[in-house]
Amino acid sequence: MGFATPSQALLDRLKTCVGASGWKTPEDAPRYFEDPRGRFEGQGALVLMPSSTAQVSEIVTLCAGEGVGVIPYSGGTGVVAGQLSIDDARAVIVSLEKMNAVREINADDAVMVVEAGCILENIHAAALEVDMIFPLSMASKGSCCIGGNLATNAGGIQVLRYGNARDLCLGVEAVLADGTVLNELAPLQKNNTGYDLRHLLIGSEGTLGIITAAALTLKPRDAETGTAFLAVGSPAEGLALYKALKGHLGESLSALELMSGLGLDLVTAKFPDLRNPFTQTPPWALLMEASGPAGMGTRIEAALEACFEQKLLQDAVIAQSEAQRDALWDLREYTPEANRMAGAFCNSDTSVAVSKVDGFIAETVAAIAGIHAGVQINSYGHLGDGNIHHNVFPPEGMGKAEFLAANPGIIDAVRLAINDVTHAHGGSISAEHGIGRLKTGDLESYGSAARQMMLRQIKTALDPKNILNPGALIR
Repeated sequence: MGFATPSQALLDRLKTCVGASGWKTPEDAPRYFEDPRGRFEGQGALVLMPSSTAQVSEIVTLCAGEGVGVIPYSGGTGVVAGQLSIDDARAVIVSLEKMNAVREINADDAVMVVEAGCILENIHAAALEVDMIFPLSMASKGSCCIGGNLATNAGGIQVLRYGNARDLCLGVEAVLADGTVLNELAPLQKNNTGYDLRHLLIGSEGTLGIITAAALTLKPRDAETGTAFLAVGSPAEGLALYKALKGHLGESLSALELMSGLGLDLVTAKFPDLRNPFTQTPPWALLMEASGPAGMGTRIEAALEACFEQKLLQDAVIAQSEAQRDALWDLREYTPEANRMAGAFCNSDTSVAVSKVDGFIAETVAAIAGIHAGVQINSYGHLGDGNIHHNVFPPEGMGKAEFLAANPGIIDAVRLAINDVTHAHGGSISAEHGIGRLKTGDLESYGSAARQMMLRQIKTALDPKNILNPGALIR
């Protein structure tokens, strides 16, 4: 990868920089080398836990002097090995977990300035203290950190109304590849002074700079939120229903999650405390949520009644309390863990235009069945933004290890089949999880030559020694 082995003198200086409680040896810190899905094992020379931007700057300056690789580590929830050095043990791991302060909340500017190690759920709680919300949300909110959310431009369940992570960030503070600190935290709605460095760093997966703090956009807290689980016959029917609901509810519609009947049965089987809201499991279901002024619940009921009359909807269950709302969301948020428990050997993260979702799902399922007719496929995702996740399991009654041993190469075959269908539909091979180290080859295969050229030129210009998260995004 082109970076150097750290000298003992450098390691000693790094330890001094962060103090006795600010570093660990790899042997004493196994969690920093674990992959949430168990596919990879990370390596490293030293784990550092700086407590300030100044310390991060000194770490990077020292490492740059010897050309030593630096791998930023956030909450460790990434699933494409962006936080793991899987091929080289020479890099230094820099965890921002101690940098978890809320530096400022300004309700008048609707901005919160937080450090990169802040856990997303804690940011939600801090926003509520001033009667506002930070709407980025996902199943891993209790452990993922905002630095990683921004580094991967995370999506989540409310992209439909509020956008991705980059749409909710007004500015960043970051340490660049030579140790220079870029401070662009001013809460400015307009700032037309050349290249947007904030957006260059957001989504760069720590390859251009280490984000140490961010100015986040807060939103007003809506007076009323309504949540419903809706039964439909197909993704195409789901899209027709989405169009109708959008017409009735407009921008109040904040989430629309697609789940398959197989997925609904799976999550309730793996988590018996979760209840299927329907008497009979439908082929497909939509979990919808809309928020707005008082009376939103009445508007949702009227919208669903109109959809019933238009025969766009087979059944609906509307949450009547906060507990019921949470119970419906649990069905979606426990799905990734249910997939893991069921032995999923391939988990995709791709996106297509919303109008192409139905054909994309059908063609992907057919392509996977052509590889092995017996596998099970749980397709689900964010219908309103075209982000669909396919999770592929062994045939019923067959364990994951046994199946993979009997079918060598099937993981890559299935992954590439999904990518091929995605590409044929003009989609993206990474919708919200990033490229990391898992998909660098895929990016080269499916990305345009112009994109590859620009990515490499930007990387070379800003990190000429290739020390920032080497091996991630660009290999």
